[in-house]
Amino acid sequence: MNVFPQLVVFVGVVCFCPPSCHGGKPPHIIFVVADDLGWNDVGWRNPDILTPNLDRYARKGVILNDSYVQPVCTPSRNCFMTGFYPFHTGMQHFVILASLPKFVPAKFTFLPQLLKKVGYKTHAIGKWHLGSCNWKYTPTYRGFDTFFGFHNGNQDYYSRMRADDGFNGFDFRLNTSVFHAGDYVYSPTLYGARAEQIIRSHDKDTPLYLYLPFQSVHEPLEVPKRFEDMYAHIQTKDRRVYCGMVSALDEAFGRIAQALEDTGIDDNMLLVFTTDNGGPTYRGANNWPLRGAKATTWQGGTRGSAFVYSKTLLSKTAYINNEMIHAVDWFPTLLELAGLQPEPGIDGVSQLQTIINGAPSNRTEFVYNIDDVTNSSAIRYGDYKLIQGGAGSYNGWYPPPKSGENYSKIVNEDETKAPAYMLFNVKEDPTEHHDLSQTQPEVLQRLKQRLQEWMTSLVPAQNPKPDPKSNPKYYGGNWSPGWC
Repeated sequence: MNVFPQLVVFVGVVCFCPPSCHGGKPPHIIFVVADDLGWNDVGWRNPDILTPNLDRYARKGVILNDSYVQPVCTPSRNCFMTGFYPFHTGMQHFVILASLPKFVPAKFTFLPQLLKKVGYKTHAIGKWHLGSCNWKYTPTYRGFDTFFGFHNGNQDYYSRMRADDGFNGFDFRLNTSVFHAGDYVYSPTLYGARAEQIIRSHDKDTPLYLYLPFQSVHEPLEVPKRFEDMYAHIQTKDRRVYCGMVSALDEAFGRIAQALEDTGIDDNMLLVFTTDNGGPTYRGANNWPLRGAKATTWQGGTRGSAFVYSKTLLSKTAYINNEMIHAVDWFPTLLELAGLQPEPGIDGVSQLQTIINGAPSNRTEFVYNIDDVTNSSAIRYGDYKLIQGGAGSYNGWYPPPKSGENYSKIVNEDETKAPAYMLFNVKEDPTEHHDLSQTQPEVLQRLKQRLQEWMTSLVPAQNPKPDPKSNPKYYGGNWSPGWC
């Protein structure tokens, strides 16, 4: 087993052409991220959820049924962009709040910076959430030719306002400039229009990397009434609005997919769709039958809905892939697809042959998270999962509501009652009902030892206090870089 005792902070690249190169040209890459999407909140898994566009692409492509992400937003984005686990970059504890001087350090090379070395045009649309207290941590300083979206974690879907630490400010940018032209347009509609504009104006002979981290379906729960009305049979308002938000996201995705088809970009393209973490069951989402919610290391917080699609690059399609993939793997996988290779030392491994040909996964273990602030951790080793120090606050199983049934009784359990260690066989027991820590002591000891090995390379978590210099009043009422 490979241990990473020393952090490698610079990633270089070496050119080569993978078998998937189409006509000698690097493929276009479309990487779509849904925010807070529950395991049971997609139509290909739950027919009560109306997502016809996503369903069509998922079923024509490859549904990734054992794809893992981090428990919350920032850490997953860290994985996508760096190929490192959050506990190797300092991003393992919670998320970046607007008033915190917190960021993925500039010494880590981001994916678009490397893709630009082989001619990619790079665009980001949506939610950043990787640091913005200094300009050097923002998208156009980290490899993106353009950025259209907001820097922080959540905001009003119409006004673009965000409150944090008693401050309230506007948060929306076109590249580095404050952007108001789209005010009071529902954000998925705005992002879909921007993506369509980029796609339709793009020279398809130039490789495109389009990163689309949608705001949807993160709280606040807001959606145009026509989408909420699609779920009029659901009694609980949070669940009804949340489901409407999923369908609104699907409509925006459909608009983007149509543009890709119309322009012929999809003739040489890989499209990736993934959530950033499991659904917040306490905010209308559903992860049934998995245990737990967003912000936990239970499967419900970390096993993410995902698929890949391509007309030309996948030799095996229209099936469910059950191979183990982690969020850190997208970094080397997409580099290999582009004809690049990361230098040794990152946590991710390329899964290109897994997603293209259905080959066995290149990993047998991964780290859910190691949080040195809360002293809680979880790792996967083969079929076994070890949880140390508790998985989080939402530890139950939350079935979807039946028609007319109220869905408001989600209990925030006391995680201090959790045993010191829990052990599960997630292949035989994917819903984590049976703790094996007392009945399989040898397995428990082996995983405890493996966890200690991982901890030797831990970088202390960034956990700063709010800084009053972040107050938007100093920047014309806008959340803005420039204070750290």
